[in-house]
Amino acid sequence: QVQLVESGGGLVQAGGSLTLSCAASGRTFSSSAMGWFRQAPGKERESVAAIRWSGGRTYYTDSVKGRFTISRDNTKNTVSLQMNSLKPEDTAVYYCAVQYRDRPTSLRNVYAYDSWGQGTQVTVSS
Repeated sequence: QVQLVESGGGLVQAGGSLTLSCAASGRTFSSSAMGWFRQAPGKERESVAAIRWSGGRTYYTDSVKGRFTISRDNTKNTVSLQMNSLKPEDTAVYYCAVQYRDRPTSLRNVYAYDSWGQGTQVTVSS
């Protein structure tokens, strides 16, 4: 089984930046897309960004457009999330996810993905 491992979380003041990375370990596999989600205490998991593996088409939730950038490394099968101008409302556990097989479900939907990492905490102080 492939394991997804997130890294790069931490504590940062409002207006600062962090870069999250998601790396796969174990068996090599082909993926259709990868995405980043976040979940704050007492709230449902929500989509942040996603990227199609072939072609690199990206998707962002409205609240992070212009501040966050998702990118992929095709040779290493990793995905990063560059987060700038962070706000306290960005505080959450951030998860990466992989879609193994292409299907019509929106990449903003948690059910579009087949496997998840354990998450990394991002805390933005005011």
